[in-house]
Amino acid sequence: MKAHARLTACFDGSRTVLRELRSMAPLTLFPRRGGRGPTAVVHLVNSATSPLGGDDLLLSVHVGPGASLRLSGVAATLALPGLHGEGSLSTVDIVVAEGGSLEYLPEPTVITARARHTAVFRAAVASDAYLHTREVLVLGRAGESPGSLTTSLSVTRGAVPVLRQTLSIGDSTLDTSLAVLAGRRVLVSDLVVGGPELPAASGEWWSRSPLAAGGTLTTSLAPDAVTALKPF
Repeated sequence: MKAHARLTACFDGSRTVLRELRSMAPLTLFPRRGGRGPTAVVHLVNSATSPLGGDDLLLSVHVGPGASLRLSGVAATLALPGLHGEGSLSTVDIVVAEGGSLEYLPEPTVITARARHTAVFRAAVASDAYLHTREVLVLGRAGESPGSLTTSLSVTRGAVPVLRQTLSIGDSTLDTSLAVLAGRRVLVSDLVVGGPELPAASGEWWSRSPLAAGGTLTTSLAPDAVTALKPF
């Protein structure tokens, strides 16, 4: 299955309006009705089982100058194997223009047994814009060994690279090593670009690192999602 969903938010002088809201199953976008604040709120729903092996899913988000958008998920995503071992691909392409603000906060992604999933996140953020995104990865359902996952994160701010990071999961020997996941089932990566500058900090199985081009990356490892999200 191939699907491309598009979302464009613009500032009309008093509030953020949605100029384009195009869903394509399984990527379904639901705007929150009745909101009166300056920020537009949209929920991302998987309207069919996905990503399934063989799927190629693309979500494009454009936040115009001065616009403010919060895009969040409503349920966990299950990455499932294909009938013949095919891999799946999900791509998120984001542009945040001058003075714009975007919170992209999907629900956890669960990598089920035998799945082969690739997740790509690309964002171009203006030098005075704001971006907050969080990725929660769960390695397998309860009592299940996960399949394989490759995540790629690329973010620029005013055309200057902020973060380029690739992570591969699915090798049981590496995943249990202290250099990778130390046997933890849940990994959280939280990126803020354009927010207040925060110093480096760390605790038990979590750390916060300022980025050279501006921004902060916080990562957390834990045996479950509730514990992994405590630092946030």
